[in-house]
Amino acid sequence: MGAPEGIGMAFIKKGFRKTAEGGVAAEASSYIDLGELALEEEGIALGEPVEHLVKVAEIYRYEDIGDLTTHVYNGSLLLVDFTAIGNDELAVKRVTAELKNCARDCGGDVAVVAKNLLMATPSGIKIDRSKIKGAY
Repeated sequence: MGAPEGIGMAFIKKGFRKTAEGGVAAEASSYIDLGELALEEEGIALGEPVEHLVKVAEIYRYEDIGDLTTHVYNGSLLLVDFTAIGNDELAVKRVTAELKNCARDCGGDVAVVAKNLLMATPSGIKIDRSKIKGAY
C-alpha cells in the first residue's frame, strides 16, 4: 500500500550546524523520499509475519467506512484522517458511530487522538487517552 505514482511523500532532510549563539540551525539542502526508504536498513524485514499492522486511512465520505472497518476486524490498528468530512457534523457522527460499533464488536477501542484523527483498534489493544507531553 504505497503512494500513488507521481505522489511522493518527501520530507526535507536538513543538515545541522552550530550557530554563533550556540544553537543548532538546519540547512535545507536535500530531501528524503519516504517512498524509496528501505525498511530493511532499520532491521525490519519486509514480508515477515506480524501480529498487528497500523493502517493509515483518509475518509472522504461516509460510505467508505465499511472498507475501513474491515481492517480493524482483521486485526489492524486503524488511524483515520477525517479532515475531508470535518465540516459535515452528521458524517463525522456517523463515521464515529460505525467505528465505535466495530470496536465494540471485536473487543477493541476507538478514540479521537487529534483534531481530525480517530484511532480504532482490534481486540486486546486499548488506547491510552492521556497524552505524553515533552519538556518545554
